[in-house]
Amino acid sequence: MKGVVFNEFLEMVESKYGLTKLDQVIEGSDLKSKGIYTSIGNYESHEFFQLIGSLSKHTSIPTEDLLYDYGNHFFAFLAKTYPQIFQLYKTPLALLKSVDEHIHLQVRKIYPDARLPSITVNEKSRKVAEIKYTSNRGLYKFAEALISKTFDHYDRKCKITTEMLSPDGKNVIFLIEHDETS
Repeated sequence: MKGVVFNEFLEMVESKYGLTKLDQVIEGSDLKSKGIYTSIGNYESHEFFQLIGSLSKHTSIPTEDLLYDYGNHFFAFLAKTYPQIFQLYKTPLALLKSVDEHIHLQVRKIYPDARLPSITVNEKSRKVAEIKYTSNRGLYKFAEALISKTFDHYDRKCKITTEMLSPDGKNVIFLIEHDETS
């Protein structure tokens, strides 16, 4: 995983729970990196899972809820850091359709070794879309938050229903019911 994912997670922990909790989370994990990440560096994903597990232990919040919170935080980071991406698309579905075809393609140009999830959007009708999420990491709650925040960003309402295709969250279908202007 890219260091930016770790750095933003640690930023969220510090801003939401404080520096003492951040220290507890890092100390409560067995990290080869010692909790020091460069944004462009590559790190083992098991370190991320150790950090989120440690945060769950120290806050008594389920990891799925923490992943969803982190997705909300990471979306804010993306919107602030890459506002031009959001300006390219007029609707949330247009942006979400571009994730595999455009955004991940650009990420792979910069980081050829990046292991990114697959996001496939299928519009079922004017008000219903299906998004298939596939990832070897199973961060579907993180992805769900990013999808929800994308609709919020464009001031569109949506209801997301999750269908687990595998119990580990590596293959998930998000059924999105949305207003027609999406």
